[in-house]
Amino acid sequence: MNFASDNTAPVHPSVLQALAAANEGYAMSYGADPLTLSVQDQIREIFEAPDAAVYLVATGTTANALSLACLGAPWQTVFCHRHAHIQEDECGAPEFFSGGAKLTLVDGAHGKIDPDALKLAILGEQTRGVHGVQRGPLSITQTSEKGTVYSLGELKALTTMAATYGMPVHMDGSRFANALVSLGCTPAEMTWKAGIDAVSFGGTKNGLMGVEAVILFDAEKAWEFELRRKRAGHLFSKHRYLAAQMDAYLKGGLWLDMAKHANATCFDLADKLSKKSNVRVHTTPQANILFADWSRATHQKLHEAGAAYYLWSGDLDAGDPDEMLAARIVCDWSASADDSAAFLALFD
Repeated sequence: MNFASDNTAPVHPSVLQALAAANEGYAMSYGADPLTLSVQDQIREIFEAPDAAVYLVATGTTANALSLACLGAPWQTVFCHRHAHIQEDECGAPEFFSGGAKLTLVDGAHGKIDPDALKLAILGEQTRGVHGVQRGPLSITQTSEKGTVYSLGELKALTTMAATYGMPVHMDGSRFANALVSLGCTPAEMTWKAGIDAVSFGGTKNGLMGVEAVILFDAEKAWEFELRRKRAGHLFSKHRYLAAQMDAYLKGGLWLDMAKHANATCFDLADKLSKKSNVRVHTTPQANILFADWSRATHQKLHEAGAAYYLWSGDLDAGDPDEMLAARIVCDWSASADDSAAFLALFD
């Protein structure tokens, strides 16, 4: 009954097998091995972007921070949702790796940037001449931190606004696959065809040990990215171990199958929770994350039984047993029907 995070999930067996296979013999270092070159070509093909620059890094924070550093300048500001991962969970990495760029926080319901709020935020910057920060990149999280998914129309509305003000757009795709299967579109449609300039193509949250791809649809920034990656200490010498994971991920559409399973498990769990009189599901989930309220007493019962998830509000141990407290539930590729059934039974 582990619904704490898709980061807590095991690595898919195919990925471990691929790592073992990559460990046989020797290969050129620093990304010059045949497997890395093959993976880069596969990603270009999947995204219908033959001229894109593709790089592998080990963490989502690295992917986001280095991408944004390439898209912006130290004297600019990055526009993002106030609950974006780059704001709440990356310890100032975007500011650090960019050399000091600020973050301008934008409001919007359910974790998604509101276009009107974005326009106000944009108009509020670059108004003080040399005394203020200049407009920099827009960063969109897909899937959002609230488990919601931007439609293609919503993405296009935001990227069009950014383009109006000469701002490039970055997509934090840590749960890219979950959003993609939810929308039923192609990777190209959800990225460069919608106006995205760079994407952090996540894998760690979807069954990999630790690898993300950075895709720069305009290869003009490729050399700068390579220099920044090396300078930051994120150029792996034994690069084939990153590539092996990504190769297994892409092979046979495994990445999509895992995301579909995680989403379906979440949808089913949300549906069954919503039918319980003592539970209030916030919104219908669109990917593999759901938020819901139930009593402190029920939270205590669940934790005592070994259920793992994040308490999103309140104190587990102190307060009225009937007070409703929020929980975040995340379903991963390995979540089973038995886990869900055992979890749901504890509400009765």
